Amino acid sequence: MNMRPLLDTELAAAAASTASLDHPVPDRHGSNLYTTDAQLAPLLQLYLPAAVYAHLQPYLSRMGQLAGGRLDELALTADKNPPTLEYRSRSGQDVQRIVKHPAYVEMERVAYGDFSLAIMSHRENVLGWQGKLPPLAKYALTYLFVQAEFGLCCPLSMTDSLTRTLRKYGAPGLVDKYWSQLTAVDFEEQAQGAMFMTEQAAGSDIANTQTMAAPQADGSWRLTGEKWFCSNPDAAFAMVLARVEGAPAGMKGISLFLLPRQLDDGSHNHYRIVRLKEKLGTRSMASGEIRMEGAVAYLVGEQGRGFVQMADMVNNSRLSNGVRAAGLMRRAVAEAEFIASERHAFGKALQDMPLMQRQLDKLRIRAEQARTMVLQTAAALQRSDAGEEGGYALLRILTPMIKFRACRDARMVTGDAMEVRGGCGYIEEWSDPRLVRDAHLGSIWEGTSNIVALDVLRAIRREGSLPVLQAHAASLLAEINAAEATPAFKAALQDALDRASRFAQSAVDARADGERLARTAASSLYHSFTAIAMAWEAAQMRSAERMRWAQLVLVHRVLPRDPLQDSEIPASWLA
Repeated sequence: MNMRPLLDTELAAAAASTASLDHPVPDRHGSNLYTTDAQLAPLLQLYLPAAVYAHLQPYLSRMGQLAGGRLDELALTADKNPPTLEYRSRSGQDVQRIVKHPAYVEMERVAYGDFSLAIMSHRENVLGWQGKLPPLAKYALTYLFVQAEFGLCCPLSMTDSLTRTLRKYGAPGLVDKYWSQLTAVDFEEQAQGAMFMTEQAAGSDIANTQTMAAPQADGSWRLTGEKWFCSNPDAAFAMVLARVEGAPAGMKGISLFLLPRQLDDGSHNHYRIVRLKEKLGTRSMASGEIRMEGAVAYLVGEQGRGFVQMADMVNNSRLSNGVRAAGLMRRAVAEAEFIASERHAFGKALQDMPLMQRQLDKLRIRAEQARTMVLQTAAALQRSDAGEEGGYALLRILTPMIKFRACRDARMVTGDAMEVRGGCGYIEEWSDPRLVRDAHLGSIWEGTSNIVALDVLRAIRREGSLPVLQAHAASLLAEINAAEATPAFKAALQDALDRASRFAQSAVDARADGERLARTAASSLYHSFTAIAMAWEAAQMRSAERMRWAQLVLVHRVLPRDPLQDSEIPASWLA
């Protein structure tokens, strides 16, 4: 990556932002989203090895500067100029292509090329680091990037996840054939990935998949059928679920296939983009419908275990969903905090008004819970990939927990933060409307809230994840000494997790009757665990502010309370 000095235009934008502080309408544009985030650097220092943390500083600062300035401008332009589908060339050739706005392509170049976000998990010596960077490096940079642009993070995640799944399950020859394209360093040569799973009759219920796969003499397969919602539909490669001809009904008949956009002879594969979707959010990124007409594809992994193998890709994408939700919340809260500090009414700064202080706290705790879950889940992913005992079981429960709760919280946080800006927050020239629209998608793709909440129970039932989560939380609590948290607060944290765990286990034991409790179980585990993890972070960082937020998580999101009573932190919790 070229760590060039800031351009004159960027410096001018930053100066203009500073000069605008005296204007009645505060504008944060041009600020560095990394260096102005007081919590992020200390948290990364806590979770990353010291050498990695030090190496990443210029990259994090550069991404923060771009996200607060140039990327934010590009994202607004791309949102207003969505991609279009051309069905034929000007000479009448039946050659489809999706035309992306130059602003979107420039963002692709930053994400795929300059920062290597799609290949960082699969290559060594990325961003000048000797060896392979830990997962948190990618997620920290993505966390900053998504604060400017949400839509492009979907293709980034799918490319990353497709590459991971192909490496894990694909035959060696198939992996070797396409690996160099999927992990190319140069942006112009780097292939993008997609996931074609959803059908009109098979949304969450994959067993209803109607797309058919027929074997060919050369070992390839031919796919026939339609996929209803396909993001990044012109990607170089897509993972596709299809039913093998003659296979049994239900999930056992579903297999996973790799679908290249281009055949070996350079011609387009036999599938068409029927149309592009006009969406509420993620307008910058193309989503469409696909019709396969004998498209050439290759079996990935064991026949009949397609859903199990696709689940690996989906789970990786679900973690990315949580990262994106956390990033959206951070951007929304940071905007609200800036406005509250710079805007005055009735002779006071908004941030000095008690009701605004309470409102901001309610936004902060949700955003900080999600940030903590990103850090904890990224650490669990690293442990799981290293084969550490309990690593996979912990990852299996944390991933649906963050996908379920953080994505739902982002919808509330982005909406309430928009209100802090007031009327300007409803205007498309600002980031707020885009954040609100994009936040709603997190609860839909890669599994709706109901599906993901049920997956929390499935992780407990099938992977034995609950005792692992409890043990991990206990180890965090044990590292908090009396100087940082009182015995009463630590006891309250432990009691909250114990009660949440008993509730979740009772839902699992009740089988089908307990499914109606899945959402409550997922939320209670999320809230009680994040309160513990945030308290641990606060103790390690010596941060009284973060400890207060951990206490507020317990007060506002876990403990039963009289709605007509003030919800102050109990005196016995205060150190």
